[in-house]
This record gives sequence, structure tokens and C-alpha cells, in this order.
Amino acid sequence: MRNNLVPRTAMPGRSIANHDQLAKNLGYFSIALGMVELLAPRALCNAIGLRGMESVVRAYGARELATGVAILTSHDPEPWIWARVAGDVADIATVATGLQQDNTPKDNNVLALTALAAVTAVDVACARGLQAEKGDRKTAIVNYGNRSGFPRGLDAARGAARDFKVPDDFRIPEALRPGTFERGRKVAAAS
Repeated sequence: MRNNLVPRTAMPGRSIANHDQLAKNLGYFSIALGMVELLAPRALCNAIGLRGMESVVRAYGARELATGVAILTSHDPEPWIWARVAGDVADIATVATGLQQDNTPKDNNVLALTALAAVTAVDVACARGLQAEKGDRKTAIVNYGNRSGFPRGLDAARGAARDFKVPDDFRIPEALRPGTFERGRKVAAAS
């Protein structure tokens, strides 16, 4: 089996892939959502009909923050996007319990479920896109800026041609020897 010359993923900070940019945006979204869930769990629970679930929402906020930071700092955000998908499933299951409560606003609960389903779809699309882009030559950008083309450095290469010795069996054809062209011109002029 031939070794793949293309790195498994693009270099950090150098990728131009659309899914990498989407993953970065999802990381920022996770941090923002996590902050809301941590700082205002009661208001969020009242808005979507999850009374009494403040501690669960606060824990979900911590999860969102951790996932968002991991997405933004990781060289390969794909596993962290899949972690978001798993978190979305837990969120959907939690919000769905609000439909069973008698004292909750059902419209807000259904709206929250719809929003969660949409975010889950975006997360799945991003994770699949990141997975599909791995190893693609279009997304692997290699930086050769630190290479000079001289394996032992420029200092070792300087003057190397001056020390070149012509081998004894190296014969230059008559037509290519120095001064042959001038001699050929004189011969042609004399005839």
C-alpha cells in the first residue's frame, strides 16, 4: 500500500475548507449558548417550558462551553462537532419532556424543539463534511516557506561549484569547446 503524501487534515489555521469555517462558527455558537445556559437557566427554562430543570440546563451550559472551546482550539474539530450532535440529542430529549408537563407553554416548547432539530441538522452536515474533506488534496495546504532547496543549508552550498573537478574521462566534443565558434567563423570567412 502506498503512503499518502497528503496530510490527513489541513494545517492548523491554513485551511480554506467551508466546513472548517462552519465548525468555527459552531464553536462560537456553543460558547454563546453555554453562557446563556450557565448565567440564566431559570429564564431559559421558563421560556421553553422546563420548570424545575435549571440544574440540568446549567450542566448543559457547561457542556456547551467545553465543546465550543474544544472546537475552536482543536486541529481537527470533527470529533467535537459529533460531540455537539450527541449533546443536541440530549437537549431534544430534555426539551421533549416539557411537552408532557401540564403547566408549560406548548408553543414555546415546540419552537425550541424545532430550533434544536435545525441546529442538529447543521451539526450533522458539518461533521459529515469535515469527515469527507479529510485527505482531500484541495484542503491540504502545505507551507514550504521554511525550505531553501538546499538540504545542508545555504552556507554549505556557497562555493560548492568552485570545487567541482572535471573527471578525467569527461571529453567535451570539439564543437562545444571554448573558442570553437570563433575559429569556425574565421575558417568560413577565409574560404
